Amino acid sequence: MKRINNVMIGAVAIVAGALMFSCGNKTKTTSDGIEYKYIKEGKEKTKDGDFVLYQFTAKTSEDSVFISSYDQPVPPYLQHSDTAEAMTGIDEIFLNLNKGDSIVINSQAEKVFGPNLPPFLKSEDKVIISIGVINVLEEEIFQDYFNDLVAEQQKKQEAEAEQQLEEDVQAIENYISENNLNATRTESGLFYVIEDEGAGRQVEQGNTISVNYTGYVLDGTVFDTSVESKAKESNTYNESRTYEPISFEVGQGMVIPGWDEGLQYLKKGSKAKLLIPSPLAYGPSQRGEVIKPNSILIFDVEVTDVK
Repeated sequence: MKRINNVMIGAVAIVAGALMFSCGNKTKTTSDGIEYKYIKEGKEKTKDGDFVLYQFTAKTSEDSVFISSYDQPVPPYLQHSDTAEAMTGIDEIFLNLNKGDSIVINSQAEKVFGPNLPPFLKSEDKVIISIGVINVLEEEIFQDYFNDLVAEQQKKQEAEAEQQLEEDVQAIENYISENNLNATRTESGLFYVIEDEGAGRQVEQGNTISVNYTGYVLDGTVFDTSVESKAKESNTYNESRTYEPISFEVGQGMVIPGWDEGLQYLKKGSKAKLLIPSPLAYGPSQRGEVIKPNSILIFDVEVTDVK
């Protein structure tokens, strides 16, 4: 059995990419009960080995977008395989995409995401995913197309990130002034405030560290925390989640760049505030309902262990 190769940013986006769905003239139902409709149906059948490029958006029933491939530098894609086995209804839809297809699905979040349900959704919540195939290319043509597209988007993204950084730095400086913070700016545009120096080992690249954190945007809205009391206070508590420090290796790209850099100014026992411009966070990508494109992120962190 061949795997479905779907390149997207983040695990949730990968799952959501396998969704093509509802609204239009022709209605179909997958083997596990997901109904989807064609807005437009392509006539040219995808051949074995062809690459399918598409764009998609995922919305809540209140029409709030929580994932969009349009935020990414290149469109997501998959390589079609005639012998690939569909494990879910989402796979069924994905495996039958053709050039010109425009599909919408309106279904329960649990059916769409399975075990990868985003934390801000409930299993019974309705989600609407719209996907349009933008091209289908043979492998040889796709490789050149993709390489050229990546190079072009990289240049564009670097220029946009530079401009965005200037705007974010100004916004962070205004926030620091309004909140009377004693912050230090780094060369990258990151700001940090050390609230408790800590007396333990200095964090360095390659260390495995444990961190408690609460993350929020400039208006104070919390989007995630590892601290149970903070979760309850901010109405983000999830009883199925374990609240404890997260552990990772510093400097290996396992977290956003603002964390990899900012935590290296701290020690075991340090408590600090990291004010992270969007190019050092998620950039133009949307990550849930709170983290909009180009969101400045603030984290209250405590380094609980350094190894």
